[in-house]
Amino acid sequence: MAAAARRRRSWAELALAFLGLCLSTAFAVDRSNFKTCDQSSFCKRQRGIQPGSSPYRALLDSLELAPDALAVQLVNEGTKVVLLLELQGLQGNMTRIRIDELEPLRPRYRVPDVLVADPPTARLSVSGRDENSVELTVAEGPYKIILTGRPFRLDLLEHRSLVLSVNARGLMVFEHQRLPRNSQGPKEPAEGDGTPDEEAAGKEDKPEENKEKDDSDEPGAWEEMFKTHPDSKPYGPTSVGLDFSLPGMEHVYGIPEHADNLRLKVTEGGEPYRLYNLDVFQYELYNPMALYGSVPVLLAHNVHRDLGIFWLNAAETWVDISSNTAGKTLFGKMLDYLQGGGETPQTDVRWMSESGIIDVFLLLGPTISDIFRQYTSLTGTQALPPLFSLGYHQSRWNYRDEADVIEVDQGFDNHDIPYDVIWLDIEHADGKRYFTWDSSRFPQPLAMLGHLASKRRKLVAIVDPHIKVDSGYRVHEELRSLGLYVKTRDGSDYEGWCWPGSVGYPDFTDIKMREWWANMFSFDKYEGSASNLFVWNDMNEPSVFSGPEVTMLKDARHHGGWEHRDVHNIYGFYVHMATAEGLIRRSGGVERPFVLARAFFAGSQRFGAVWTGDNAAEWDHLKISIPMCLSLGLVGLAFCGADVGGFFKNPEPELIVRWYQIGAYQPFYRAHSHMDTGRREPWLLPPEYLGPTRDALRQRYALLPFWYTLFYRAHRDGHPVMRPMWVQYPKDVTTFGQDDQYMLGDSLLVHPVTEPGARGVQVYLPGQGEVWYELQSYQKHHGPQTLYLPVTLSSIPVFQRGGTIVPRWERVRRSSDCMKDDPITLYVAISPQGTAEGELYLDDGHTFNYQTQKEYLHRKFTFSGNTLTSSSADPQGYFETSIWIERVVILGAGKPASVLLQAEGVLESILSFHHNAETSVLTLRKPGVHVSADWSIHLR
Repeated sequence: MAAAARRRRSWAELALAFLGLCLSTAFAVDRSNFKTCDQSSFCKRQRGIQPGSSPYRALLDSLELAPDALAVQLVNEGTKVVLLLELQGLQGNMTRIRIDELEPLRPRYRVPDVLVADPPTARLSVSGRDENSVELTVAEGPYKIILTGRPFRLDLLEHRSLVLSVNARGLMVFEHQRLPRNSQGPKEPAEGDGTPDEEAAGKEDKPEENKEKDDSDEPGAWEEMFKTHPDSKPYGPTSVGLDFSLPGMEHVYGIPEHADNLRLKVTEGGEPYRLYNLDVFQYELYNPMALYGSVPVLLAHNVHRDLGIFWLNAAETWVDISSNTAGKTLFGKMLDYLQGGGETPQTDVRWMSESGIIDVFLLLGPTISDIFRQYTSLTGTQALPPLFSLGYHQSRWNYRDEADVIEVDQGFDNHDIPYDVIWLDIEHADGKRYFTWDSSRFPQPLAMLGHLASKRRKLVAIVDPHIKVDSGYRVHEELRSLGLYVKTRDGSDYEGWCWPGSVGYPDFTDIKMREWWANMFSFDKYEGSASNLFVWNDMNEPSVFSGPEVTMLKDARHHGGWEHRDVHNIYGFYVHMATAEGLIRRSGGVERPFVLARAFFAGSQRFGAVWTGDNAAEWDHLKISIPMCLSLGLVGLAFCGADVGGFFKNPEPELIVRWYQIGAYQPFYRAHSHMDTGRREPWLLPPEYLGPTRDALRQRYALLPFWYTLFYRAHRDGHPVMRPMWVQYPKDVTTFGQDDQYMLGDSLLVHPVTEPGARGVQVYLPGQGEVWYELQSYQKHHGPQTLYLPVTLSSIPVFQRGGTIVPRWERVRRSSDCMKDDPITLYVAISPQGTAEGELYLDDGHTFNYQTQKEYLHRKFTFSGNTLTSSSADPQGYFETSIWIERVVILGAGKPASVLLQAEGVLESILSFHHNAETSVLTLRKPGVHVSADWSIHLR
């Protein structure tokens, strides 16, 4: 009993200490809690290797060419360790490179489940050869690959132009596995069934010459300490690294998540960008520190082409970026392939991961649209979200009880403010035991959910992936008895500390665990849940308050014997996957899920939404939300947002208004705040601030048909919803570094106000010969120009590009579900050529019937020759709906003599209209045609 009491006290003291850290008045991350590259031994070792001649040689005589791949052995000429390189040409202008040990002591981790399928290959053939190189031709596309033997390198060419080089700086690292000196090897895990260690049996007499002589005795090679946390490293140093040279490229993007500018910075002389999912309370801005999620995808862009590198590795990863000139990494005949000479600017990228194999996809574009298609063909596209999730979400840590929830819900109606979802944080559960309710505060959850459903609204409840250790808690007892927790290196259940106190961590890398978790969301197991309850996975990095860097020990063991170091960055991905699957299963596979997750990896877009984590009520945090979400969109995660108002601190009224305005034009729109902040429901603002806030929310709801159509495009084609300016204008160098404005689709340009007391903003309107219409005044502006736009508190600088058509719902109601059958208004912005086009996607907004039954409507609108037409963009779909066209607003139009409507099965009719000569806006009233019909409107 005394020991138990001491343990309870120690957990309580740790809790108070952590909360004190979180709530300190400094509100700044303690950098000493997180590693630098020098404190991460493998990063320090690899960074200590300077560019030069690579020790690796390709044994060209070992080359074997199969129908779907080339295999060739590589040898480290210092250690004599032999590796196996597998090279594949992939359909759609991609190349895959995999490097592993030819005869490893134990299997190395290969990341599963991220790729949606094995990518189809394109045949390689040998088209040339000399004593030190082999030239390969890819059957699909204009690409050749030159494999050089000594030193090993790969060069990819398009026709006779060098596109990309691999290991050109000689920085490839592959730390082979070896036995500890004077040791019989690491202790096997207690449960060895199916572990990779078993495959090491019989290999302990590996030849002495295959053991490295240098790095095995370096500090951190066999054991590492960070603060008070030991890492036993039973398998020694196993890191991998590779460098890529991108001639002609000076602008690179991606590798989120970092609170930094959109364009990645050169890291020479500073810290590399780190990819390691971490719970970073009150993160700093404009630095390369790791945050909650990791997507190891880097994009490069210039006026001629785009490239992508997808480094498929789930271990801790660091990325160095340096500026160079191409001539410094080329020699011999390769100089003949360089366009622009040896002084051509070049970006070099170096990837370094702690374990696993080298598995990299080269996305060869050549356009950015091609890159989006290539990457999402590998990892999947953004899940099509249910319509309600594109509305506004009201959250805080925590709404006190059922009465509080009902009162807040009614407050939105009393103040004529639309919203769709109210959220509950950790305090709603019984002692933070997830899948339960606090019976004193939420005694009748089904009645509460029923009340919200009567308003056609939803509730999101948090379900975190740490489980309170409590013998009376059914969830814990089942997981313990089934052996589904992550284990320590000695085979016992791994325990750490998180919000509930002492917790276990379910092993989501085990498919049996994911199956069990998914089944927990059935209505009979998650008591008090209903079909309008959805889920939020926080803390899924995983967050371990008592662990190194607030996460799990790297030598913890997962299913199959893999160490946590191998799978760390994919843990949150699996939590997200299992939760989404649970919400699908509870409806028998009919209903689309909505799940928000904080940690993510490549492919997480298939499961739902993400957000930028625990930000602060500061103007700089408002600004940084733009590049953070743009970076996520570039790598497939289109459904991104930031906590409106900031999670920490109390925002001044002007800041919260500006945040509501920017949030209205970002994909995920949720206000959320810490328990120690003041209440922030919109109607608590002073009257002069409430009006602009309400207007911003109403603008969001009016544009829901547009948002939903953009998400359909993201789901179908992989295009981001929220896009950097350069994606739309890839040849305009002015846009390459912009991250204070952005595009929604190809139609709307958004330049939020992000400075306190602003009286105007400088907006760059790109496009030679293009026009832009400011949506508050309808004033027309010509591009390219930098426009000074005066602003007031109510201003949201948004411009519609001439040549586009945007659908809207103008009858804003209490929730999206109340609006989904309302008539559509089309906003037609005429280009200088007198044309415009746009589209509208509709379905039931919540089921998978659009996939399984082809129940959807996809319409195309075209304006040309003073005629607006509506036709089917996809005849395969059919969806019964009562929606009709209520109004057409044409920007940049002259006054017609008459307007004639022609529609199938309907007599020609004359439409009434109003023309504003001052703004050149023509409004056509009540065309009254069905949205699914083919029709045309003629301006005469």
